[in-house]
Amino acid sequence: MLQWRFPFVFLIIWLSASLILAQDENGAKPKTNISDALKYERTENSMPGKYPGKVVRVNNENSIAGNKINYDAAYEMIEKGMLELTGVTSLKEAWLQFVNVNDKIGLKVNPVAGPTLSTSIEVTQAIVKQLEEAGIPRTNLIIWDRREEQLAEAGFTAEAFPGIKIIGTERLGDNGTMYDENGILYSKRMIDTTWFYWADCEEAYDAETMPYMVNSGKYSYYSKIVTEMCDKIINVPILKNAGSSITLCLKNLAYGAITNTGRLHKNLWSETCAEACAFPPLRDKVVLNIVDGIKGCFNGGPGPNPQFFTEYKTVLIGTDPVAVDRIGFEIITKKRIDEGLQKEAAEKGKAFLFMAQELKLGVADLDKIKLSEITVK
Repeated sequence: MLQWRFPFVFLIIWLSASLILAQDENGAKPKTNISDALKYERTENSMPGKYPGKVVRVNNENSIAGNKINYDAAYEMIEKGMLELTGVTSLKEAWLQFVNVNDKIGLKVNPVAGPTLSTSIEVTQAIVKQLEEAGIPRTNLIIWDRREEQLAEAGFTAEAFPGIKIIGTERLGDNGTMYDENGILYSKRMIDTTWFYWADCEEAYDAETMPYMVNSGKYSYYSKIVTEMCDKIINVPILKNAGSSITLCLKNLAYGAITNTGRLHKNLWSETCAEACAFPPLRDKVVLNIVDGIKGCFNGGPGPNPQFFTEYKTVLIGTDPVAVDRIGFEIITKKRIDEGLQKEAAEKGKAFLFMAQELKLGVADLDKIKLSEITVK
């Protein structure tokens, strides 16, 4: 384990939570290249996907006990959610609406808070099992995130997922260090400089920070994991707060797929969550979102603060990441109000959802979202 990891990484986690609502709405926002994203024609897979504005919530009181997630319950929750979303009676048929046996499929998990508050191994294993049952070979699956070492720390290992590639953009080389023999980050081999999110702001990084940013300057490059290695992406975030906002589908994708993100938290957190998802490597490849809401948090997120952990005992499923995020926002906001942390929903906290709606990535208006709720007993 790299000794310098924890102070910097958790500083970024703290900043992402504390600065979301501190953004100055009256000040001039840094310009971005979002207009470039809008030049590309949409495809049949483009967000919000096959079922815009539709979200399925599946609840199961028996999904967790003694802080241990029940694999069988997770499997059943996802199964019922997939059938309800698609309206078919065959689970295999439901999955094959989104993927096929020739696709290279990336499962985008969220491992940033370690084993106690990351996308659960059980939920991910249930998804893998159902994909296998639909005829997808394990060799076609990739479990990925920005930071490969965090994947291992959260339990995404070869032992838990035999035969599946587990990879991060930021990773060690064969020599066991972040740098090659020429002093260049191995991670630079993992980025695609032809795809980027440009923003007119930058941050000064030191030698400790750089391995987790990959590059400095005004460009955030997309990972080759999304531009080259995956044909389809299944987004599997965890139900967590970030201040009085959330870090679910859009945040998991946007900040997980690009480099040089430290500079984007202060003034462009909301914009980045929406705009980075509007570029084809994400917009046209993310076909499904499955939120692990069996265990999550309502405060102190996205970092692991056990006093704020909670058992939501739910799973959210939809092709529309904006609509899924909006339902997740409502769940977390209700919990925060119940706990006396706030009196009403924070408008700034959901600003990124309406930005994403403007970019035609999905539905943010609650009264236009079709929510189906199922309780498993």
